[in-house]
Amino acid sequence: MALLGFGNVGRAFARLLLKKRAELHQRYGLDARVVGIMTGRHGAAIDPGGIDLEKACHLAEHGSSLAELSRQSQPPDNLAFIRSCGGRALFENTPVDYATGQPAVTHLQAALETGMHAITANKGPVVHAYRRLRELAARKGLRFLFEATVMDGAPVFSLWREALPAAQLSAFRGILNSTTNLILSLMEDGLSFEEALGQAQATGIAETDPSGDLEGWDAAVKVAALTTVLMDQPLDPSRIQRQGITELTREDLSRARQQGARWKLLCRAERTSEGIQASVRPALVYANDPLYHVSGTSSAITFQSDVLGDLTLFETDPGPETTAYGLLADFLRAARPERFTA
Repeated sequence: MALLGFGNVGRAFARLLLKKRAELHQRYGLDARVVGIMTGRHGAAIDPGGIDLEKACHLAEHGSSLAELSRQSQPPDNLAFIRSCGGRALFENTPVDYATGQPAVTHLQAALETGMHAITANKGPVVHAYRRLRELAARKGLRFLFEATVMDGAPVFSLWREALPAAQLSAFRGILNSTTNLILSLMEDGLSFEEALGQAQATGIAETDPSGDLEGWDAAVKVAALTTVLMDQPLDPSRIQRQGITELTREDLSRARQQGARWKLLCRAERTSEGIQASVRPALVYANDPLYHVSGTSSAITFQSDVLGDLTLFETDPGPETTAYGLLADFLRAARPERFTA
């Protein structure tokens, strides 16, 4: 396999492979070798015999180049890496572009055209090129998989693909952005918005530029990914009614708690006679709502279908390790499809 992007998630995936290597061999008959790693700032390593993942993580975390681990010359760009690394599966973990999904779309397309399964934690390609990449994968006899794009490693997409046959999703509502949920939880504890944001940034949860989270863009892209895949309705994030959390104050949150409610950045989508109606905006939730109990960086989603009552999936305090598991689960679905129902 080959890794394009070797940040927190990429390194967590590498360490998960080391931890699970014996189990993957014993249970699935897989020799899970990473033969290529391409980074944004630390060069690349390509070795058909397998890269020393512990050393690769050490080098990247200390700002050193991975070139010393390579048995080939340094590829000039990401596409050259994809075409020359020789992997059977590409894990595309470059930063998301909300507006176009690029360059991740091009990376995944190149991987499929080269004969590699395409696996990603990047939401952009799911929103902007889902059908194109799915159809290309089908023509090539390969898989395009993306479990880690929404709620990290929680089985959101595979739940519907594998465990709920013939069920039609009619609506969902959820808390899908960890950064804003953490900030709102800290504000409930008495911090101002600015103080809560600063604490979230200090712990590495919030980005240096947190606007994508605070203004609801990240959540809107996740809503668009869910409607595109689970409702078979492609939806551009710009069409989603969107409002962030920047106008909420700690006084707002305090008053809500006194009334038995909590403010949450709520993601919604519903199938109607006029098409999909979707929104991301702050809303009050009450104690009889499962989403009321989602605090800190945790997330949850409640599904409504034509055959079941409300079904809620929770994820508690996710991190890079849980996202890495989503990538690993997708790899197993691609490499050993006979173990999973489609």
